[in-house]
Amino acid sequence: MLLTYQECLDRYGSDYQIKKEIRSGTLFMKAKGIYSTKRNISDIDVILRKYPKAVCTDKSAFYYHSLTDVIPDHYYLATRRADTRIKDPRIIQSFQKDEIFDAGITKIPYNNSSIRTYDRERMLIELMRFKSRFPMDYYKEIIGNYRKLSFELDFGLVEDYAAMFKNSAKLMNMIQMEIL
Repeated sequence: MLLTYQECLDRYGSDYQIKKEIRSGTLFMKAKGIYSTKRNISDIDVILRKYPKAVCTDKSAFYYHSLTDVIPDHYYLATRRADTRIKDPRIIQSFQKDEIFDAGITKIPYNNSSIRTYDRERMLIELMRFKSRFPMDYYKEIIGNYRKLSFELDFGLVEDYAAMFKNSAKLMNMIQMEIL
């Protein structure tokens, strides 16, 4: 179980007791202000606990949705434009406008944890928006996997997400050409 410093204070009573639990091996400091009752815990759990407002996006989201088998080199997180910059070298942060940030946020199960990410329909829009960022073979792998699950996608939702952007007609045309 992951705990914040405040939760540890509530549970153990004082900073001295927290340090005592760490020395005894029943509590482990995983990051500044984040503690765990288990020795081994995944980095993504720690990161999402430390940055609860962030959402997995880009290569991380494609991987967690099983649209690619390429493990990302970094954790890709989206935050609101007004949020502070994340200074963790493992994280690549993207800032999004408030109008589009909340669209499509969902939680998916992944290795005994719950990951806050965008749904597959929103990630399809993101794939089309930033097509030039990805290597062609990586892009083709993801498109191929989207084709396989095209009957599971809610294309009404895809149209709603596309409508939030200036080039919505172009995005929908690209999706029709690539997926349908």
